[in-house]
Amino acid sequence: MPALDGIRILDMTQYEAGPSCTQAMAWMGADVVKVEPPGTGEAGRSLAVGGDYSPYFCNWNANKRSLALDLRKPEGRGVLLRMLPQYDIFIENYGPGIIERFDLEYETLKAIHPGLIYVQLKGFGSSGPYSNYKSYDMVAQAAAGAFSVTGELGGGPLLPGPTTGDSGTGMQAGMAILAAYIQRLRTGQGQHIELSMQEAMTYFMRTRIAFGANWGEQACPRLGNLMGGAPTGLYPCKGGGPNDFAYVIVVTDRHWDQLCLAIERPDMVVDERFVTGEKRAQHGAELFAEITPWTLEHEKYDVMRILGEASVPCSAVLDTHDLYRDPHLLERDFVKHVEHPELGQAPLLGFPTRMSESAVEITRAPYLGEHSDEVLNQDLDMDTAELTSLREAGVLG
Repeated sequence: MPALDGIRILDMTQYEAGPSCTQAMAWMGADVVKVEPPGTGEAGRSLAVGGDYSPYFCNWNANKRSLALDLRKPEGRGVLLRMLPQYDIFIENYGPGIIERFDLEYETLKAIHPGLIYVQLKGFGSSGPYSNYKSYDMVAQAAAGAFSVTGELGGGPLLPGPTTGDSGTGMQAGMAILAAYIQRLRTGQGQHIELSMQEAMTYFMRTRIAFGANWGEQACPRLGNLMGGAPTGLYPCKGGGPNDFAYVIVVTDRHWDQLCLAIERPDMVVDERFVTGEKRAQHGAELFAEITPWTLEHEKYDVMRILGEASVPCSAVLDTHDLYRDPHLLERDFVKHVEHPELGQAPLLGFPTRMSESAVEITRAPYLGEHSDEVLNQDLDMDTAELTSLREAGVLG
């Protein structure tokens, strides 16, 4: 049986922060009903490529059902409130003031469903001088310090690649929801959960802060690829492509000895320039020049294999093309194939959590309003006449 079988979620989220949370819970078995405006659907549907079924939307909304309901109309809001008691969790991540315009604040819904777990993800939270500011992933990352520690030594800040401001907040929301659900099992009480994306993103900054901020007394420097000290770093590999590199990290003296033996340079173990970590850091450029000729003789996967088998921490720099073809991910069945209206079977990266007693098949993201009739018939026992009436009134899509 899926771990979250029986848990029901009313999902009023958009883009990534909220959808990443509800998708993860759907992948653990929760029934997630995504409430979207008729006609356009949630904003992420058309992001990047147009249409209403973009790769962006598909990557964050698998295993959900779509209910197209116009909450701007009193009839649509009334339908949602009638459905509410059958759900455990209500979650939204609209911009400041939007949920209030719908009159769907926590106290309003709590009066109808006291056991409800009500979740809000906001850029800067609901209080404080930034609370009315809009936010997206990179805004949250900038506000949490991530830009300031990304970039070359002596250069300006750079945008980080991964969208941890959004999905990192979503994962923390999922953990809070499950904690609140366990608490409700003990007490019978629901509660209000709020996450600030700025605050959530600082969770991923703690290591950099610990190694350079002096308890907040100074700004951590940008180190580019020099984090960790020589010989830790990125090394070019055979092929010469933009991502033909391997990352090697040497933390202990044992790693250093194993690296020298693996690349058939035992002489470096006794080289006076490199005999201690401090000396290796002082002679970093020279050390890089000694190791690079070896990496240039090998493709990045070979560098990873040789050093990995020698117990030296290392990885090929995989790009987004490599991920879908990586032999390790393929053997572990991490790359799934789901139905897509244009591609037939589209690749989708899987869910990293593997549970021995809970398995859920990954299914495609829903078309807009695909499950409207199904959900309303299930939740409110609506017949065809009532569904038709709502559709003709523009309430239902």
